Amino acid sequence: MTHVGRTRARGVETLTLDSPHHRNALSAALVGDLRDALTACAADDDVRAVLLTHTGTTFCAGADLRDPPPPDALAGLLRQIVALGKPVLARVTGHVRAGGLGLLAACDIAAASLDATFAFTEVRIGVAPAVISLPLLPRTDPRALTRYCLTGERFDAPEAARIGLVTAAGADVDAVLAPVLDGVRRACPQALAETKRLLTARVLETFDRDAAASTALSARLFSAPQAREGMTAFLERRDPAWVL
Repeated sequence: MTHVGRTRARGVETLTLDSPHHRNALSAALVGDLRDALTACAADDDVRAVLLTHTGTTFCAGADLRDPPPPDALAGLLRQIVALGKPVLARVTGHVRAGGLGLLAACDIAAASLDATFAFTEVRIGVAPAVISLPLLPRTDPRALTRYCLTGERFDAPEAARIGLVTAAGADVDAVLAPVLDGVRRACPQALAETKRLLTARVLETFDRDAAASTALSARLFSAPQAREGMTAFLERRDPAWVL
C-alpha cells in the first residue's frame, strides 16, 4: 500500500499525500513513499515539474506521533525537494501543521486556498521546529516566524502568503496555479534546472551547515519527558501538565 498517489498531465507529475485517516501525517512510511516518488520524478526526463497536493481536509498534520520518521529521514526529504532539478509546487486546500509547513517551505512555489489554515504546533507538545527550520529560516519573514513558532498560533492563507510561507493564496487555488503551470511547461528543462540551482543555493547551504545539529536537537527533544507528556496529552485530547 502506498501513501502517495501519482498522476501525470502534460509533463506535470502530481504527487498526492493519501493518508487522510491520519490527516496525511508524516509517518515513516509516508516519508519513504514520498522520497521514492521524488526519486522517480528526478530520473524521468518526461517530468517537467512536480505538484504536491493531498486528499482530505488536511494537507499535512506534521509528524505522525504514533510512527514518526527519524529526524534525518525528514531532513533528507526536505533537502530532496529543495535540491530536485525540477520545480516542485504545492497545492494546499486544507490545514497544515508543524512538519507540514516544512514541506511547503521546501517547495519552490506554493499556492493555498483561502480556507487553508497553518500553525507551528511543536511548542504545544514539548518539541521545537528543528528540522523544518532548515528551509523555513532562509525563506520566511523572521519576525513573523518568531511569533508563530513561539506561540503555536493559527494563521490564515493570506497571512501565510504575506510572510513568505506560501507564494499566493486565493479562493480558487487552481486558478492561482494555472499561470504557474503554464509557465513551467513553456520553459526549457535545462534552464529550469539551472535557474532552480541558483535560487536554492542559500537554502542548501543552510542544510549542509545545520542539518546535523537540527536532527540531533529534534531527536533529543522527542525523547524528553516533556515531549512524552505533550504527545500523550495531544492523543488523549487534554491539556499537557504545563498549561496555566
